[in-house]
Amino acid sequence: MHGSSESYSHIVENGFHETVTTPLSTFSIDVDTASYSNVRRFLRDGTMPPPDAVRVEELINYFSYDDPLPADDQPFSVTTDTALCPWNPEHKVARIGLRSKPIAAEDLPPSNLVFLLDVSGSMMSPDKLPLIQKAFRLLVEQLRAEDRVAIVAYAGAAGLVLPSTPGSRKDAILAALDRLEAGGSTAGAEGIHLAYRTAQENFFDHGNNRVILATDGDFNVGVSSDSELTRLIEEKRDEGVFLSVLGFGTGNLKDSKMEQLADHGNGQYGYVDSALEARRLFVEQIGATLLTVAKDVKLQVEFNPNRAARYRLIGYENRLLAAEDFEDDRKDAGDLGAGHVVTALYEIEPARGEAQEDGLRYQERTASEAAASNELFHVKVRYKEPQADESRLMVETALDSDADIEEASSALRFSAAVAEFGMLLRNSGHRGAASWQQAAELADGARGQDSDGRRSELVYLIKTADQLAEEQAESDGQQ
Repeated sequence: MHGSSESYSHIVENGFHETVTTPLSTFSIDVDTASYSNVRRFLRDGTMPPPDAVRVEELINYFSYDDPLPADDQPFSVTTDTALCPWNPEHKVARIGLRSKPIAAEDLPPSNLVFLLDVSGSMMSPDKLPLIQKAFRLLVEQLRAEDRVAIVAYAGAAGLVLPSTPGSRKDAILAALDRLEAGGSTAGAEGIHLAYRTAQENFFDHGNNRVILATDGDFNVGVSSDSELTRLIEEKRDEGVFLSVLGFGTGNLKDSKMEQLADHGNGQYGYVDSALEARRLFVEQIGATLLTVAKDVKLQVEFNPNRAARYRLIGYENRLLAAEDFEDDRKDAGDLGAGHVVTALYEIEPARGEAQEDGLRYQERTASEAAASNELFHVKVRYKEPQADESRLMVETALDSDADIEEASSALRFSAAVAEFGMLLRNSGHRGAASWQQAAELADGARGQDSDGRRSELVYLIKTADQLAEEQAESDGQQ
């Protein structure tokens, strides 16, 4: 069973906005995938996840989509796609996809890594410290001579288990990992100070400087305050040392806190439920995990009121920004790693008549010109290059479409199926005619080559959730 001390932030689901009064939707990208592997852990254990453990955008972004690669001078491409909405055929579903170029492990800039590993008493179970050791072994195997690794372990006190060591000395690094044992209480803040100090002592000016924290999330002992920890992480981020956070095990998972730490540290938050998930993060997606290619990536979508009466962003509830934040380069936002694909979905209610003018892109022309236009929305993306302080702008226009979902791209079909799955898990008020069977069929039809089997696994998880929901309904009916 899952311990009662796991904690999740309450998610107030995004509702619909009237295009005439609120034509702009602004948010930060999110490349975290922790929610998907955490949901998978619950379902495999025969339990429905708590609704607040389900962040729909993280479920969608767990998968990669075959959007076109960016042009040589751009860090990522922007793709849009629209079709009729599977859970509400009177509405449309639109997808915005960002895709960055993958970079082979041998072509990555040198990495200065500090593993910050929780070895407190709560880490003894096989899905905690032993799995951390397996996971980080996979990462060490990828290292080159020009990379460096230090290991800081923390329990009652923090200690430098391994000073910064070149990647060519794999035996020494692996031996230090193997020596770790769990025991003691947790003093996370002290560990973080030591990890950052170690990272800064070995700083690479033109490399990737990163602390990777692995814990079950129980940061209770030795942290003076969450706000002090957040300030430290932001200060080090601004000095060029980023923080990634990996959750392991069950019982203590402080999901919301760990997500927030990674968010402030310009890093990913992942949840490792198996050696296979460790392989995904540390072998298959090492570029995305270690190298940021665009930071503070924000989207602003302006809807055409003559085409869209109302719209709602699916997921990204804790990534929403005010419209004026889009132009503000001081405002922190999400970061895109090498080889990442980020997807956002909107559910859109089509306009039935002429909208009013109100002075933005679709109102600067006459209302009749805008009505004649086939533009559904206009996407602006702001991002900074990894070392830059000033943002750049990319723009893309999405055309309206009345295509059935079956005729849409596999990327739109599959991401819509994942969204439907997420809304059912959350028992969303916007799920409409969504059903487990429809989500499974839609996902199954959009599996494509599926060389890694992940899309097939999603179909299996949807069917598992369907069965659990049925069993739950039966037992509720008998009470």
